[in-house]
Amino acid sequence: MKQTETIGGRKCTIYTAAGAEVLLLQAVDDHDQSLLDSEVATARSLTDVPFNLVAFGIKEWMRELTPWPAPPTFGKQPFGDGAEETLGYVRDLLLPLSTQRWGALPAVMGGYSLAGLFSLWAGYNSSLFDGIAAASPSVWYPQWTDYTEGRPMHSKAVYLSLGDRESRTKNPVMAHVDDAIRRQQELLSAQSVDTTLVWNAGNHFVDSEKRMAKAFAWVVQRLSPCRLADG
Repeated sequence: MKQTETIGGRKCTIYTAAGAEVLLLQAVDDHDQSLLDSEVATARSLTDVPFNLVAFGIKEWMRELTPWPAPPTFGKQPFGDGAEETLGYVRDLLLPLSTQRWGALPAVMGGYSLAGLFSLWAGYNSSLFDGIAAASPSVWYPQWTDYTEGRPMHSKAVYLSLGDRESRTKNPVMAHVDDAIRRQQELLSAQSVDTTLVWNAGNHFVDSEKRMAKAFAWVVQRLSPCRLADG
């Protein structure tokens, strides 16, 4: 079942399934919104674990998803420090409402690009999320790797992916994304976090909905109460 509603001033697209075992949360822009039907259908084809997804709209992509200000990397718009505010929206509105409607479910924060970076940051800054689904996350973000060194990840399962051509750019900041994502996985593995790093064919703009579906399906499999009970 799919429905759209406004929650806390943000457009939210909600997908529900009978007997859902996991709650997925995803920060999306208008482009992501247009791909959600395909993303959810693909994710459901990849796992037999029923899940609910709440996709919430982001109005200022360059501000609401980033943890601290940084100069422009492309174009002229600098990055902001709105991640804390966005996390507060999820913590104070979305999660309580979800619990009221469907009960307490293992929660996964996920997203693509800067939304993937936000998801990782949320995992470092909150114990609310059992899993993180970070597809092509912007781990090239200035000072990100330094920030994660020695910092505990609170989520038990973290999916990472990157396109195999994403580092092939003339932009000096973004060109080190391969090294940054490998270091991210190393740090998580050193903390005994259940993690994987998947390499997808193509650059950053290829098959974002399929990459996101694979990310969510992987984490859902690991957080299913039935699987955890068996393990």
